[in-house]
Amino acid sequence: MAKRSLRHTIRSMDTIITVVAMPIAMLLLFVYVFGGSFGPQTGNVKYVDFVTPTIIIMTVVSGISYAAVRLSMDMQRGIINRFKTMPVASSSILGGHAASSTLSNLFSSLLVLLVAILIGFRSDAGIIEWLTFAGILILFTLATTWLAILFGLFAKTMEGAGAFSYILLLLIFISSGFTPVDKMEPALRWFAENQPMTPIIETLRSLLTSGSTGDSAGVALAWCVGLLVISYLLALRVYKRKTA
Repeated sequence: MAKRSLRHTIRSMDTIITVVAMPIAMLLLFVYVFGGSFGPQTGNVKYVDFVTPTIIIMTVVSGISYAAVRLSMDMQRGIINRFKTMPVASSSILGGHAASSTLSNLFSSLLVLLVAILIGFRSDAGIIEWLTFAGILILFTLATTWLAILFGLFAKTMEGAGAFSYILLLLIFISSGFTPVDKMEPALRWFAENQPMTPIIETLRSLLTSGSTGDSAGVALAWCVGLLVISYLLALRVYKRKTA
């Protein structure tokens, strides 16, 4: 199932544009167009170093919407029912979508990181910090992928299946992803400090820029684990009900 879903991803030009070309374009846009205005607000941290973890999170959020769309497509075209008549493990259907989405998004994130290095991103992080960075990114990708699968099961149309990712993208913009939150209006600052994207981005940034997990690591892990457990359990429950 994962191989089938990965093959669909590789053959889809619009998917490649969305999950690879757009995040790289956003990275270049923020570094070279907005970096001059936002850069002075980040103190001693170069703006390319400040914004790269944000763009990597944005890459994942852009990519997971395709897991929702493809699962919704399988449900509405009756492909899931066809699989149930074949010697295919039931758990492999949702698991295949989750595995392929996670792998393709991590690969896209790696490409974005390589481009960031080419344009000046540098990190003093050691091997432990990089491994921790990878672990948190994998956990975030799994959590949001299962959230995408849940929305894919709920969606009534393929077009609407991936719409939830716009909410996650909005959360990224209203976070400390592009500028420090202390420059925001009080109400907006409170929201930015208490939504999941800020501690997740802060933790990834701290790992790469200061070599520590930062004060927000515990909150970031709690958000990722909580989202993963809730989305996974709800997705299994909805899937069983819809395919019973």
